[in-house]
Amino acid sequence: MNKNLLLAAVSLVALSATAPALAADLAARPYTKAPAMVATIYDWSGFYIGINGGGGSSHATWDFVGVGREGSHDATGGTVGGQIGYRWQSGQWVFGVEGQGNWADFSGDNASALFATNNRTKIDAFGLITGQVGYAWNNVLIYVKGGAAVVSNKYEISSTAGALLSSSSDSRWGGTVGAGLEYGFAPNWSVGVEYNHIFLSDKDVTFAGFAGSERIRQDVDMGLVRLNYKFGGPLIGRY
Repeated sequence: MNKNLLLAAVSLVALSATAPALAADLAARPYTKAPAMVATIYDWSGFYIGINGGGGSSHATWDFVGVGREGSHDATGGTVGGQIGYRWQSGQWVFGVEGQGNWADFSGDNASALFATNNRTKIDAFGLITGQVGYAWNNVLIYVKGGAAVVSNKYEISSTAGALLSSSSDSRWGGTVGAGLEYGFAPNWSVGVEYNHIFLSDKDVTFAGFAGSERIRQDVDMGLVRLNYKFGGPLIGRY
């Protein structure tokens, strides 16, 4: 028999003899369990800081004290500002406190029903100090808020031709209520929308060069878009 053929036959026999042993070794390898699934649980607790912007409208009514109503108007415009606060979470309930300050340009006017003048109201700034109560579905939070508000006002009386006759300004305290929806799109970032109503009490305002005073009533409605950065990260849980 050819020497090469003999060597090939021997190799084939050896390979056949070792194949079952190799198969047994492979079957004997230990089973490794797949790791458990890990889910991110958003945590709303912690300090946060952010910016906001939107628009609003202040409804103002002017009454000349002791004489009668001059009329009313809506002072509308835009606003931009910031907020800082702290939240803590217990289960799905979220509680918080927040301070907010905004520049604003809410302005409007109307012709007086009693005199040949125009009455103008402008809000140029406001601040809110509020508490919050919310309910979270992981990274989605809905909340209501309420507290104190302060508004910076400017009032003007002009002639029907537009010439400024007199002006006055004040800071007026009141209350506020609101509600919002916030979405955490990253471990430390959230975006949301919010509605606020500010209640302001009546106030008597005097104007230089004019006898008597104007009793001015105001309230404010506004909608805001907010962006917040929260210090700290999410909790990690397992299914």
